[in-house]
Amino acid sequence: MAAVNRNDGMNYAPVSLVKPAAVVGPGDFVFAAMALDHGHIYGMANGLIEAGATLKWVYDPDPAKVEQFLKTYPQATAAASPEAILEDPEVKLVAAAAIPSDRGPLGVTVMKHGKDYFTDKTPFTTLEQLEEARSVTEATGRKYMVYYSERLHVESAIYAGRLIQEGAIGRVVQLIGTGPHRLNKPSRPDWFFRKAQYGGILTDIGSHQIEQFLFFAGCKDAAVASSKVANYNNPDVPELEDFGDATLIGDNGATNYFRVDWLTPNGLGTWGDGRTIILGTDGFIELRKYIDIARDKGGDHVYLVNHEGEHHLSVGGQVGFPFFGELILDCLNRTEIAMTQAHAFKAAELCIAAQHMAVRL
Repeated sequence: MAAVNRNDGMNYAPVSLVKPAAVVGPGDFVFAAMALDHGHIYGMANGLIEAGATLKWVYDPDPAKVEQFLKTYPQATAAASPEAILEDPEVKLVAAAAIPSDRGPLGVTVMKHGKDYFTDKTPFTTLEQLEEARSVTEATGRKYMVYYSERLHVESAIYAGRLIQEGAIGRVVQLIGTGPHRLNKPSRPDWFFRKAQYGGILTDIGSHQIEQFLFFAGCKDAAVASSKVANYNNPDVPELEDFGDATLIGDNGATNYFRVDWLTPNGLGTWGDGRTIILGTDGFIELRKYIDIARDKGGDHVYLVNHEGEHHLSVGGQVGFPFFGELILDCLNRTEIAMTQAHAFKAAELCIAAQHMAVRL
């Protein structure tokens, strides 16, 4: 398994410390990895393999990326072409972390070949790509699932979801989210600095924040009230946005403010101090996902305050990542337990909407 890199968000690949129960046996659910442009492909592969999936193929036009991938997953075979994967009847799912502007078109191709698709976030960079994917999911019955990793691959976020479902803080009325990331500029590929390819900061890492809001607040839809973007600290790459924020109003009256940035200082002990504050009518939860600064280098801290008192729970290594097993079973059973298609697409739609209406500071 690929190890966690705490200092580099692009190559952050969580490994479950809770031994997950495999939901399928060897060979029962075969998947392939394609388009290794973002390191999140390792986290996606880890989660699927831990849940029992069998990794058969890997393909990327860059042999160096394939060679590196095979060092981590020697059980895979390098495919000579995309067609070797797309035309293999054993392959049920294609996992991919393409350049963001290529994710939508690749997903359409995968689904038209009769396979489910699992993409890194953000799943699209334009509304046209989203609408095409919607049309193809309806026509083919295939899934277009998204690796919203800041909820799906974070134990504190999974635990918070359970607390909310159990009524620990009453009705959720507001979320405040922060998604700072370390830039690591010298290690970034060229596409990272081209807005047409990465989509803008709200489309890209803002997608995590909007997805979390919809999930935790129980919204099926929302409106973007305001949004802003800026390049404060990187004049040498003018198409990069290193700051963005937005305010949303959910269809059930809940509200959301989030801020994302590429301004994490080198002195922080991890790649970003991601936090979520969830306000309910009977209490609140704060998640310190990756670090508790100046106190604990470890992550997955849950702070809960309700009518019973103040609670601090450190849940790292205790919860696991159920999404991946649920996704495998959804693909086999054609259910929607892990995530509904409507939810995946709505989060994508709203992050693009926030990007389009953003005021440039």
